[in-house]
Amino acid sequence: MDADTMMGTELQGLRRRRPEVAGTVLAGTDGLLISSDLPATDATHLAALAAASFGLGHRVADTVRQGEFRESVLRTASGAVVTYPAGRNALLTLVADGAADLEALHADARAVARRTGSVLDTRRPVGVTPVPEAHAPLAPRTSGGALPRRAVHHTWRRPPI
Repeated sequence: MDADTMMGTELQGLRRRRPEVAGTVLAGTDGLLISSDLPATDATHLAALAAASFGLGHRVADTVRQGEFRESVLRTASGAVVTYPAGRNALLTLVADGAADLEALHADARAVARRTGSVLDTRRPVGVTPVPEAHAPLAPRTSGGALPRRAVHHTWRRPPI
Protein backbone atom coordinates (compact mmCIF):
# COMPACT_ATOMS: atom_id res chain seq x y z
CA MET A 1 0.00 0.00 0.00
CA ASP A 2 1.45 3.40 -0.94
CA ALA A 3 1.66 6.31 1.50
CA ASP A 4 -1.25 8.29 0.04
CA THR A 5 -3.60 5.30 0.22
CA MET A 6 -2.46 4.55 3.77
CA MET A 7 -3.12 8.14 4.90
CA GLY A 8 -6.56 8.16 3.27
CA THR A 9 -7.37 4.83 4.93
CA GLU A 10 -6.24 6.15 8.32
CA LEU A 11 -8.40 9.28 8.02
CA GLN A 12 -11.44 7.29 6.86
CA GLY A 13 -10.93 4.76 9.66
CA LEU A 14 -10.85 7.54 12.22
CA ARG A 15 -14.12 8.93 10.85
CA ARG A 16 -15.74 5.47 10.98
CA ARG A 17 -14.64 4.84 14.58
CA ARG A 18 -15.48 8.37 15.69
CA PRO A 19 -18.81 9.54 14.22
CA GLU A 20 -18.50 12.82 16.14
CA VAL A 21 -15.63 13.79 13.81
CA ALA A 22 -17.15 15.88 11.02
CA GLY A 23 -13.95 16.24 9.00
CA THR A 24 -10.20 15.73 8.96
CA VAL A 25 -7.28 17.61 7.42
CA LEU A 26 -3.69 16.44 7.14
CA ALA A 27 -1.39 19.35 6.37
CA GLY A 28 2.26 20.30 6.46
CA THR A 29 3.55 22.59 9.20
CA ASP A 30 3.95 25.14 6.39
CA GLY A 31 0.14 25.17 5.90
CA LEU A 32 0.05 23.21 2.63
CA LEU A 33 -2.72 20.63 2.33
CA ILE A 34 -1.65 16.97 2.15
CA SER A 35 -4.95 15.09 2.49
CA SER A 36 -8.50 15.88 3.58
CA ASP A 37 -12.12 14.82 3.51
CA LEU A 38 -13.48 18.37 3.74
CA PRO A 39 -14.53 20.47 0.72
CA ALA A 40 -11.37 21.72 -1.05
CA THR A 41 -11.72 25.42 -0.16
CA ASP A 42 -12.42 24.74 3.50
CA ALA A 43 -9.58 22.21 3.68
CA THR A 44 -7.04 24.63 2.18
CA HIS A 45 -8.02 27.39 4.59
CA LEU A 46 -8.10 25.05 7.58
CA ALA A 47 -4.65 23.68 6.69
CA ALA A 48 -3.19 27.19 6.73
CA LEU A 49 -4.97 28.11 9.97
CA ALA A 50 -3.87 24.86 11.62
CA ALA A 51 -0.25 25.63 10.75
CA ALA A 52 -0.59 29.11 12.27
CA SER A 53 -2.21 27.65 15.38
CA PHE A 54 0.54 25.01 15.65
CA GLY A 55 3.27 27.62 15.25
CA LEU A 56 1.78 29.71 18.04
CA GLY A 57 1.19 26.69 20.29
CA HIS A 58 4.69 25.37 19.67
CA ARG A 59 6.17 28.76 20.52
CA VAL A 60 4.11 29.11 23.72
CA ALA A 61 5.02 25.57 24.85
CA ASP A 62 8.69 26.29 24.23
CA THR A 63 8.53 29.65 26.01
CA VAL A 64 6.94 28.31 29.19
CA ARG A 65 9.20 25.24 29.12
CA GLN A 66 6.40 22.83 30.04
CA GLY A 67 7.30 20.14 27.49
CA GLU A 68 6.59 19.76 23.83
CA PHE A 69 3.40 20.74 22.01
CA ARG A 70 0.76 17.95 22.15
CA GLU A 71 -2.40 19.45 20.72
CA SER A 72 -4.29 22.65 20.19
CA VAL A 73 -8.00 22.63 21.10
CA LEU A 74 -10.40 25.33 19.95
CA ARG A 75 -13.88 24.97 21.40
CA THR A 76 -16.75 26.64 19.58
CA ALA A 77 -20.43 27.03 20.42
CA SER A 78 -21.26 23.81 18.55
CA GLY A 79 -18.08 21.75 18.54
CA ALA A 80 -14.30 21.79 18.56
CA VAL A 81 -11.30 21.93 16.24
CA VAL A 82 -8.27 19.97 17.45
CA THR A 83 -4.80 19.98 15.90
CA TYR A 84 -2.13 17.35 16.64
CA PRO A 85 1.46 17.14 15.38
CA ALA A 86 1.86 14.23 12.94
CA GLY A 87 5.55 13.50 12.73
CA ARG A 88 8.16 16.20 12.30
CA ASN A 89 6.55 18.18 9.50
CA ALA A 90 2.81 17.54 9.46
CA LEU A 91 -0.39 18.24 11.40
CA LEU A 92 -3.63 16.34 11.82
CA THR A 93 -6.63 18.59 12.37
CA LEU A 94 -10.07 17.28 13.33
CA VAL A 95 -13.40 19.10 13.23
CA ALA A 96 -15.66 17.55 15.89
CA ASP A 97 -19.28 18.22 16.81
CA GLY A 98 -20.50 19.29 20.25
CA ALA A 99 -21.16 15.71 21.43
CA ALA A 100 -17.48 14.76 21.13
CA ASP A 101 -15.77 13.23 24.14
CA LEU A 102 -12.43 14.94 23.61
CA GLU A 103 -10.48 12.80 26.07
CA ALA A 104 -11.45 9.60 24.24
CA LEU A 105 -10.93 11.31 20.88
CA HIS A 106 -7.41 12.42 21.86
CA ALA A 107 -6.18 8.84 22.32
CA ASP A 108 -7.50 7.67 18.94
CA ALA A 109 -6.41 10.81 17.08
CA ARG A 110 -2.89 10.77 18.55
CA ALA A 111 -2.46 7.18 17.36
CA VAL A 112 -3.56 8.17 13.83
CA ALA A 113 -1.25 11.21 13.94
CA ARG A 114 1.67 8.97 15.02
CA ARG A 115 1.07 6.47 12.20
CA THR A 116 0.56 9.05 9.45
CA GLY A 117 3.47 11.10 10.78
CA SER A 118 5.84 8.15 10.65
CA VAL A 119 4.87 7.52 7.03
CA LEU A 120 5.32 11.19 6.15
CA ASP A 121 8.66 11.36 7.94
CA THR A 122 10.02 8.54 5.77
CA ARG A 123 8.95 10.27 2.56
CA ARG A 124 11.15 12.89 0.96
CA PRO A 125 9.65 16.21 2.14
CA VAL A 126 8.46 18.43 -0.67
CA GLY A 127 7.78 22.02 0.32
CA VAL A 128 7.58 21.17 4.01
CA THR A 129 9.65 23.28 6.36
CA PRO A 130 10.40 22.14 9.91
CA VAL A 131 9.64 24.46 12.80
CA PRO A 132 12.84 26.11 14.04
CA GLU A 133 13.80 26.02 17.70
CA ALA A 134 12.36 29.08 19.42
CA HIS A 135 15.47 29.77 21.51
CA ALA A 136 18.10 28.64 19.04
CA PRO A 137 20.93 31.08 18.39
CA LEU A 138 20.54 33.27 15.36
CA ALA A 139 22.51 32.34 12.29
CA PRO A 140 25.62 34.48 11.84
CA ARG A 141 25.30 37.20 9.25
CA THR A 142 27.94 37.72 6.65
CA SER A 143 29.00 41.08 5.33
CA GLY A 144 28.24 40.02 1.79
CA GLY A 145 31.53 41.55 0.75
CA ALA A 146 32.40 45.21 0.47
CA LEU A 147 30.57 46.97 -2.30
CA PRO A 148 32.60 49.44 -4.34
CA ARG A 149 31.76 53.07 -3.71
CA ARG A 150 30.32 55.00 -6.58
CA ALA A 151 31.75 58.35 -7.44
CA VAL A 152 29.12 61.02 -7.01
CA HIS A 153 28.83 63.35 -10.00
CA HIS A 154 26.45 66.25 -9.70
CA THR A 155 25.14 67.19 -13.10
CA TRP A 156 22.14 69.17 -12.03
CA ARG A 157 22.43 72.93 -11.79
CA ARG A 158 20.03 75.46 -10.52
CA PRO A 159 18.27 77.24 -13.32
CA PRO A 160 18.82 80.99 -13.61
CA ILE A 161 16.17 83.25 -12.14
